[in-house]
Amino acid sequence: MAWFGATFAQEKGAREKVAPQLATGFDSIQEDSLRADLTFLASDALQGRMSLQNGDEVAIQWIASEFAKAGLKPANGDSYLQAVPLVEYRGDRARSYIALKRGSAPEKQWKYPDAYGAYRVDVDVTAPVVFAGYGITAPELHFDDYRGIDVHGKIVLLFDHEPQETDPNSIFNGTGNTRYATTRVKVLNAQAHGAVGVLIVGEPNRKHPSNQERAARIGGSVTRPVPLPAQSIADDELHTPSAIVSDAIAAELLAGAGATPAELQSGIDRDLKPQSRALGDTQVTIHFRDSATTEGNSYNVAGILEGSDASLAAETVLITAHHDHDGMSGTEIWHGADDNGSGTVGVVALAHAFAENARAAGGQKPKRSILFVVFAAEERGLLGAFYMATHPLRPLATTRAMINFDMIGRNETESDQTKGLIEIPVDTTNRLNLIGALYSPDYNRTVATENEFVGLDLDDRFDHEAALNVFFRSDQFPFVLHNIPAFWWFTGFHPDYHHTSDTAEKINYVKMAKILKLAYLSGYTFADEATPPRFIESPGAGAGN
Repeated sequence: MAWFGATFAQEKGAREKVAPQLATGFDSIQEDSLRADLTFLASDALQGRMSLQNGDEVAIQWIASEFAKAGLKPANGDSYLQAVPLVEYRGDRARSYIALKRGSAPEKQWKYPDAYGAYRVDVDVTAPVVFAGYGITAPELHFDDYRGIDVHGKIVLLFDHEPQETDPNSIFNGTGNTRYATTRVKVLNAQAHGAVGVLIVGEPNRKHPSNQERAARIGGSVTRPVPLPAQSIADDELHTPSAIVSDAIAAELLAGAGATPAELQSGIDRDLKPQSRALGDTQVTIHFRDSATTEGNSYNVAGILEGSDASLAAETVLITAHHDHDGMSGTEIWHGADDNGSGTVGVVALAHAFAENARAAGGQKPKRSILFVVFAAEERGLLGAFYMATHPLRPLATTRAMINFDMIGRNETESDQTKGLIEIPVDTTNRLNLIGALYSPDYNRTVATENEFVGLDLDDRFDHEAALNVFFRSDQFPFVLHNIPAFWWFTGFHPDYHHTSDTAEKINYVKMAKILKLAYLSGYTFADEATPPRFIESPGAGAGN
């Protein structure tokens, strides 16, 4: 009761401070309506909202109807829906393998779990192998793993993550991640250099679990009897197959490299000079087979509140989330209340709040336009967000800020995924994690200023760790790649993450409402301020060397 009383006092004080022209929308954000909407969205009836399945189609139509009720304008011509063409496929682990051939020795083959991957069509690629370090080309940091090597027509072997990630003074964002550390960016970079396949191995000197070891800690969706299908964008710009290989396989591939894997990593980390090299008499085959493939459309749902200022209305502030989750397996349902029913309901609540405020007597309409989007297929690889980033409904060059909600409804607590990897405060009942501040300190200052009216505990821990790869794991990331100040608003992991037990009655609706009120005020500031937040293209460029 004491906690509730303190929260009520904060809310009462905040309401007295909020500008009268913003009060209608601010007051419209209510716990009871959030609870009602989320109880529906995470109910058994929606069957876990798996992308391309009926339950998610219901969610899509519900969001579109709520945008219409709010009075938003359809953002895609006369429709609230942007089709995202997808290919769904199930990799056949029994028939897929990675093979090594050297000289006259017999071919060696490895299958799951030692080597694995999948692709939207069957793959047969055989080519010589080149070791390309971390696979990073960062001109602004004067770092290029591809300097001095030719990988055209080759398969490249790469270390995961980034150099010097335990060094607070690293040019690669200290102990946090930069945009270069994620697999998709590395594979696209290899593709741009002419590679025909990519093998990725965890860094040999790593101080954290590999990505595969981390994912295995989660359980839930990872350990379901029938694995989740993979999905990809049908016309994805990424068309190079990649595979994850074990430390032992990487050591064998590098047997003739003149240095051990650990020595190669140490050499790069020591002076940020490439250790890349061709691996003589080392030929690899990537052989992927799918057991089933289907095609279909999911949908990004997008509505717009047009700005009131003639000179600024063409500019955009994005408020986003994703509507899909992990569906069903037999009779079990992955309800996805926090992930990401909470974010979906949050975007809908803010659509109503901004629109109601704009209509109210004495209410203020934002000067820039606000585009509300709930993305498709985030759980399958941020697919709806990547699709919109390459097929934008409004120009990215004049998109000034992005507020992305993904899991804004729970108190952060230790789970198998996070145990031993990140320190969690004792009390997280009033805590909000903001992810992305190193790419836009201006954005961060705006949110901190508006938080004086709301009183949340703001936390930037996930900007300073690399073990959990959090920076890449939600829909703001494709827009960060386009130099847009974009933050992930996140209340943290918990033991119900990606389990059937992520249900609506466990949501902290008091905190969720406060987060949305902070986003409401921050969104108005982004829409109205004369100078929008700047994007810092390389936040680590001034550090280290």
